Amino acid sequence: MSKKIGFGSFCSHELADKRTTKPHQLPIYATSSFEFDSIDHGINIFTGKEKGHVYGRYGNPTIEVVADKIAQLETFGMDEEASAILFSSGMSAISTLLLACVKTGDKVLTQGNLYGGTTELLLKILQPLGVETIFTDLTNLAEVEKILKKEPKIKLAYFETPANPTLACVDLGALASLSQKYGIKTAIDNTFCTPYLQQPFRFGIDYIVHSTTKYLNGHGNSIAGAVVSRDISFMKEKVWTAMKLLGTNCNPFDAWLINNGIKTLELRMNRHSTNAMSIAEYLEQHSQVERVNYNGLSSHPDHEVAKKQMRAFGGMLSFELKGGLEAGIRFMNRIQFCTLAPTLGDVDTLILHPASMSHLNVAKEIRLRNGITDGLIRLSVGIENVADIIEDLGQAFD
Repeated sequence: MSKKIGFGSFCSHELADKRTTKPHQLPIYATSSFEFDSIDHGINIFTGKEKGHVYGRYGNPTIEVVADKIAQLETFGMDEEASAILFSSGMSAISTLLLACVKTGDKVLTQGNLYGGTTELLLKILQPLGVETIFTDLTNLAEVEKILKKEPKIKLAYFETPANPTLACVDLGALASLSQKYGIKTAIDNTFCTPYLQQPFRFGIDYIVHSTTKYLNGHGNSIAGAVVSRDISFMKEKVWTAMKLLGTNCNPFDAWLINNGIKTLELRMNRHSTNAMSIAEYLEQHSQVERVNYNGLSSHPDHEVAKKQMRAFGGMLSFELKGGLEAGIRFMNRIQFCTLAPTLGDVDTLILHPASMSHLNVAKEIRLRNGITDGLIRLSVGIENVADIIEDLGQAFD
């Protein structure tokens, strides 16, 4: 740079990049925009003749590396390619995907035991825009087919398996097959499982959503979301365009944190799963517990479906206390080692009361119909020594 410029001008300009060798860790590209070598270079990128970064909302190298990693995890061991886009949160991933899939007059088929935020999105945002939601029991395949025959305006079947917080499972292969028969796309929230425990593409699912805030990151220090699909053109033309125009993009620092978390994903998910199984077995025998919802238990109604679709049963469980709401509040107030927090998937054990927290704004009749009762406690089992978790639960009971 010329020495003839002013001091302030020199301060405000960047010097040349001094990198000489490849960094071992993914760099954080903390920039809102990118430079062009010339006006012709900029025109070529804007017109699509060349690939290149333009503006942080449109794309960022840090974010794209992590998105590619998640896409490859979802197709790991499969002879297929997928595309992924990262978003500012799990909810922004879900909302952007839905807006890319449906329009006024279309309908969405889903289950009643969704994450509370997703239910609110469907009813409070999409419904006023003219997108109707049909709730049904997706485990009843005969009823699902009956609805699909009757409702040609259904364009998307959206579900979670295991569902939050009852851990109810749906048969991915059967639902994908039925949806394909009637020309309907399928989308799954795979947050609870991550690609390590469950790969929905193997069963014919079209779109996968993650709140990477949870298990993919795993450390409670990042909020972001992801959408993954094998339909590359749909991702580029529909989802990326919606993300760009809605401004639901991820930021490079959160993407970098996700990347760090993914490095221990297999180790963490194995430990989450073994700890959760031990705790579920403990709770199932406890006199103050009415029932335990954990797919790893043979007593869970969806145990066989989960076993068919999942590598292991994950770190999420819920249990119904005898005594309803009062018993639930008493129990929560006695917890000492576990953390009362409205999230899941961290390395430490988190406990939540759905009726007064995550599902507070879900209509009570929908909540109760799907097993989310006043005495239900949700546990996101961490990777601590399992004896410490059980001891805390025991003293809270006592």
